[in-house]
Amino acid sequence: MADDMTGGVPVATVARVGVTLTVNGADYRLDLDSRVTLLDALRDRLGMTGTKKGCDQGACGACTVMVDGKRVLSCLTLAAQCEGKDVTTIEGLAADGVLHAMQEAFVRHDAFQCGYCTSGQIMSAVCLLAEGRAGSDDAIRQFMSGNLCRCGAYGNIVAAIREVRDAGGHDA
Repeated sequence: MADDMTGGVPVATVARVGVTLTVNGADYRLDLDSRVTLLDALRDRLGMTGTKKGCDQGACGACTVMVDGKRVLSCLTLAAQCEGKDVTTIEGLAADGVLHAMQEAFVRHDAFQCGYCTSGQIMSAVCLLAEGRAGSDDAIRQFMSGNLCRCGAYGNIVAAIREVRDAGGHDA
């Protein structure tokens, strides 16, 4: 708490930090409250709204992004922790207007219904393949269990991941 007093009530000061985030290959210099999550920096400061805010407690997976090629719950990660790291969001998967193989498979298999969890599901699925953990449908279900779908499109999600796995789409 600061020594400042306002009407007899102590006023807390919050540290600000300068952070350079590399998101989808571009660098962004931000001045942030030190408590800002990666999720809020992406959505509110950079306008990348493909990453969804679901539970804001790390329980649903809607906010999944990749940091240095690994899946991360952006609602539980401080933006300042990502300084010097490579962040990839759903917006960064498509290249030159061509969807990533996983995005195409999700469309083909109707692996989304309301679509709210889809970006987190896709980001987690891409990482799952890169991790080499998609050996069977049971393994896919196990390692995707942190991503919830209220619509119940799980069978279609597994089918989409299986298709990309079988086609050799293991790159992020």
